[in-house]
Amino acid sequence: MTASLRRVPPMRALAAFEAAARLGGFAQAAEELCVTPSAVSHRIRQLEGMLSTPLFERAAGGVRLTTAGRLYLDSVREAFDKLAQAGAVLRPERERLRVSLPPTFARQLLMARLPEYLRAHPEVELEAHLSIPLQDVTAESADVEVRWGRGDYPERVVRKLFDDTMLPLAAPSWIATHAPRDMADLAGAELLRSTLLPWKPCFAAAGLDSPEPDRGAVFNDLGMLLEVAAAGLGAAVGTRRLAASWVEAGRLVPLFGVSAPAPFTYYAVVTPAQSKRPVVQEFVDWLASVFA
Repeated sequence: MTASLRRVPPMRALAAFEAAARLGGFAQAAEELCVTPSAVSHRIRQLEGMLSTPLFERAAGGVRLTTAGRLYLDSVREAFDKLAQAGAVLRPERERLRVSLPPTFARQLLMARLPEYLRAHPEVELEAHLSIPLQDVTAESADVEVRWGRGDYPERVVRKLFDDTMLPLAAPSWIATHAPRDMADLAGAELLRSTLLPWKPCFAAAGLDSPEPDRGAVFNDLGMLLEVAAAGLGAAVGTRRLAASWVEAGRLVPLFGVSAPAPFTYYAVVTPAQSKRPVVQEFVDWLASVFA
């Protein structure tokens, strides 16, 4: 054995010593460490043998630290603190990130992509909450809000996630039953409606000056709107991105090749204070990149 090699006491002996000193007895240390009092006594005697000095005074009423024991306890606790700090460097504390999301955006666009972000950022503890589109209401306070609207959010830092196109859609069964020939036929029909997307831009794209429909079921969630349209209840207007899964599955069919720029889209919205947090900046950047 070389002169530079250190003889380090076993960790279990150091743990037994520290626990007995902190708790005031071998029995209490044994309970905390889930071993027998005799095991604690054995480990401390092993430590005393290595140090060639007694660490406790033993008496019928219990044990108490010797002067050498008190000095050694300070060193052991300092060493334990350094080990804990080293572990914290290797395993940084998880950072909480609260995000509020409109329901259709969450289900149709984000959830399938979210594992990619979480795998790349294991230090982030994500909390996702649903919000109500256009009303900007969420059940919890959020560090990042995804909002559906025009992007006019005063006193907020705003990032548009993407532009989208709106188009009229209907289920094959509805098309077969009603056989609409063009947008003029739709203008006179009872249509599915939502305050989140107007029909008028699609009518205008087809050269019609038709007013917004005033008859038909109304839905305040685009996912519900598209689902009932896919069930054959009526024609609806949706956006190309949000309706993609219904269209790819053949449950909804775009009508007449008509499309128009969507007047609303999704924005990442944060307060100026939150925008300075690296975890918030990174999440917003990631959101924008996955929809670029």
